[in-house]
Amino acid sequence: MTQAPRELTVEVADADRDEFRARVEAALAGASDVLWVTDRRGRDLAIPSAKIAYVELGSAESDRRIGFGG
Repeated sequence: MTQAPRELTVEVADADRDEFRARVEAALAGASDVLWVTDRRGRDLAIPSAKIAYVELGSAESDRRIGFGG
């Protein structure tokens, strides 16, 4: 989000990934003023569409690197 001290990380179920992507695209296209997200813990988050700076979609199976090695 813009003007936020740090990035917002939200974990959603992998099964909901495509539906989440479509909702983000609709919010960025101006179809809605607020992007509502329900995370894995059941918490609802409201994100103003105008404040979305970027979105990075990952996967739980993605390769996570730890440390300085290549």
